[in-house]
Amino acid sequence: MNPIIRFFCVALLLISCPAIATAQKVGLSDSVERRADETWKIALQIWNYAEPGYQEIQSAKLLSDRLEQAGFVVKRGVADIPTAFTATFGEGKPVIGIMGEYDALPGLSQQAVPEQLPRAGATYGHACGHHVFGAASMSAAIALAEQIKSGQIRGTVRFYGCPAEEGGSGKTFMVRAGLFNDCDAALHWHPSGRTSAGDGSCLSRVAVKFRFRGKSAHAAGSPDQGRSALDAVELTCHAAELMREHTPDFTRIHHVITAGGGAPNVVPDFAEVFFYIRHPKSEVVKELYPRLLKCAQGAAIATETKLEEMYLGGTMEILPNDTLSQVTMSNLRQLNDLKYTAEETQFAARIHSTLSKPLPLESLAQVFDTSGDIGKGSTDVGDVSWVVPTAGFTTACYVPGTSAHSWQAVAAGGTSIGRKGMQLAARTMAASAWDLFQQPQTLAAAKAEHARRMGGRKYDPLLLPGQKPPLDYRDSPTGAND
Repeated sequence: MNPIIRFFCVALLLISCPAIATAQKVGLSDSVERRADETWKIALQIWNYAEPGYQEIQSAKLLSDRLEQAGFVVKRGVADIPTAFTATFGEGKPVIGIMGEYDALPGLSQQAVPEQLPRAGATYGHACGHHVFGAASMSAAIALAEQIKSGQIRGTVRFYGCPAEEGGSGKTFMVRAGLFNDCDAALHWHPSGRTSAGDGSCLSRVAVKFRFRGKSAHAAGSPDQGRSALDAVELTCHAAELMREHTPDFTRIHHVITAGGGAPNVVPDFAEVFFYIRHPKSEVVKELYPRLLKCAQGAAIATETKLEEMYLGGTMEILPNDTLSQVTMSNLRQLNDLKYTAEETQFAARIHSTLSKPLPLESLAQVFDTSGDIGKGSTDVGDVSWVVPTAGFTTACYVPGTSAHSWQAVAAGGTSIGRKGMQLAARTMAASAWDLFQQPQTLAAAKAEHARRMGGRKYDPLLLPGQKPPLDYRDSPTGAND
């Protein structure tokens, strides 16, 4: 070829590449929007199912069946968890993972109305928005699969169906099973009361149930014959309160009594308390847990009851990755188009009247930078981040200022407010993954950063050797005869 002609051909290619790339990403967004009604229908079905962790039978089937219909190779029941699955499309490198969740929370049943009103016949509710989490991630994965099928991108997209994020550590068992070992990068997102991105972290956490068994007796007629399991729980809780004073800064210890007897005139022969310990560093959590266990052991000795320790495992803090976070931040800023209709604004105003710290509705147009932040919650995404470069973001699926794990979050998640945040998340997830498919230098930089942050450490999950997934952790305690 004539050198002059070659020069002009190369110049034309360089000029046209950004336009081609933009057109392809627009195609991704169009793909997500074409499925908007279907995706929302799936999200609402999961919102209505509101299934507990490790019991998300219908929700997992709904998502996995749809991905299988789209041509993904689905493996169900992975990591010894009936409701965990992977769905893979494409072949070869890079392998980009997309995470989806779908478990609900107890005690947060709520209708899609701006006043506290539980749904009839339901006790669980999607107060963390996992119904839109799973649906949006599914939609993004399908959009990427279409690009792979058409030859626009090369590699593999894998959807991870992740159960029991709320205290069940589902991803921890999936990581331990090696399901993320061949991933080059993993992406996640989460519903929120604001839209944000950055290389923030979270708190590491362990969870445990202490079950005590004593002897029942008439509390007035023959109290000396009884040994109160409730006394053991109360003593454990008191000891834990005293322990707080002597723990490292930023420690969080909280509990709920899940069983404590049925009548005041009967000495309870069974009682249970459910504890979390959190801290920004997993090594501190590891040191604190044996101390909490001593509180329970001492209580059992003092009350002459028998202690059963039900260790549920834990989750690591997120290992940030600024390289990947810049990708998600860039796409989120470009794509954020959130705004409310008059009807949605009216709904939001009524929700605002119930919030202690509402944010202005104008904040919908803002993308908050969470770089360097340590969130006060915990997530098993942390375990994923210790084995593969990982990044995430949030979109406003609740009324601005709404706290997760509240009836207000459940309510908004069942309306068009939740739908809009879901669609923004799906488009952002798809666009960010597309960048990683097309930019091997970004993936290389993310892996190098991951290695630097690991600093020679090895991933050591907060699980007992050989521990099985606690598939019954959401079951109600049945007392002395269980």
